[in-house]
Amino acid sequence: MVLGIAKVVDVQGVFCPGPVLKARQEIEELAPGEMMEILATDPAAEADLPAWAKWAGHQVVAIEKRDGLIRVLIRKGG
Repeated sequence: MVLGIAKVVDVQGVFCPGPVLKARQEIEELAPGEMMEILATDPAAEADLPAWAKWAGHQVVAIEKRDGLIRVLIRKGG
């Protein structure tokens, strides 16, 4: 686990809308300000996760894409 990340959600191999649904479920366990890392392989997740986060009032800290793996860091909003 990377320093500062409270939860890692691995949704590799899960396709839309699965990554967003799982992220929405898992972020509920975090306190405002804590960060969650989401690991996905669905190409749609690159746009879907940030769009959901913005809509839900969370902050996208980083998005990385390497070798088909999409890594999204989201800080839970208050």
